[in-house]
Amino acid sequence: MNDTVELAPHRFAGLVAPAVDRTYAAGLLAGHDGGGAELSQRYGGPAATGFLVELRTRLAAPGGTVDAAGFAAATRHRDPDACRRALDKHVAYGMIHRRPDGGLSATERGTAFLTELYQVHAEVTEELWAGHDARVRRLVEACGRVLAYALVLADDDGAPGAFPALAPPHEPDGTSPGVLLLNRLAALRFHRADAHAAAWAAAGHRTGSVVELVPGAERLAIELETDRRAAGPYRVLSAEERLSVLADLAALPG
Repeated sequence: MNDTVELAPHRFAGLVAPAVDRTYAAGLLAGHDGGGAELSQRYGGPAATGFLVELRTRLAAPGGTVDAAGFAAATRHRDPDACRRALDKHVAYGMIHRRPDGGLSATERGTAFLTELYQVHAEVTEELWAGHDARVRRLVEACGRVLAYALVLADDDGAPGAFPALAPPHEPDGTSPGVLLLNRLAALRFHRADAHAAAWAAAGHRTGSVVELVPGAERLAIELETDRRAAGPYRVLSAEERLSVLADLAALPG
């Protein structure tokens, strides 16, 4: 098999996106239902922990900080004032430290929460994907190569976004395969979100106007441009590996 047959990177980018979303959502939901909700309540509930969960791949790292531009990119489809008010609550609960320049980092209490959250995610993904160890390992390896190349491309580009703000995921020694996969999929979702934002901005849209687009030629053109912009990192995979990734994601429960 070679890259001339049916699954060029831009086509793969469009096909893999919903598979990534499904698998990631299944893992995150399992984490919520399998102990994450109870853990959150012990630390103050969603008002105290919401953004820690969302930004965990950077804030869990020692000294990890998400700058103001990265936070804005990660929350670009939400009301900025509502996000600021939510952050105020995180700060008040002593979970997040907000610097004068808008940068965010986890406090000692926030770091403790994230350490426990990683353990919850390890337990629930092990159960959710039990019997699929080989698939999980293949996906972890493939996603790792894709993310490594995506980071090189992002460094070369130098543009701000959610992906450069939140990748690479924090992966301390001993991180379980399920957590590695869950968090690498999270990073891939941020990468596509940045590609989508660039595509609709190039078409003259802002966040509000692109959300209101009805299905049709313009929306399709933006989706195809998103696929093109998201495709670069997938060039590190052969066409056969891309098919394997799709098959493995489809086979995982959730």
